[in-house]
Amino acid sequence: MLDHIFLTVHEFRRSIAFYEAVLPVLGITVRHDYDGADGHPDLKGFGANGRIFFWLRQGNPAPGAVHVGFVANSETEVQAAHAAALAAGAQDLHGPGPQLHYDPRYYAAQVRDPDGYSLEFVYKDWQH
Repeated sequence: MLDHIFLTVHEFRRSIAFYEAVLPVLGITVRHDYDGADGHPDLKGFGANGRIFFWLRQGNPAPGAVHVGFVANSETEVQAAHAAALAAGAQDLHGPGPQLHYDPRYYAAQVRDPDGYSLEFVYKDWQH
């Protein structure tokens, strides 16, 4: 199980605005800023249920190195997250629908964020 992940982004303001528009659709509604010290970078965090687990740090993005799959609680939530991402400037990779190559019950959509990271919004009915 993962505790947290960092994405290195080109521009904090742009990325924060993007994720503030998209993540609340998935119930990720808490924001926290960590002011770095002693060589640790500043971080901009997002979370839910008392945990901050998705962090941004400024630097040179490496979008080919990371794919992030966010849990959705329904097919409708996948659709809403996909729509919110597109409205916030994401590039569409594939629209909402069953991902039959994985499992007929695997419902997802995928976009690229402003730095080119691949984001997937996933609903797996057998995990709910």
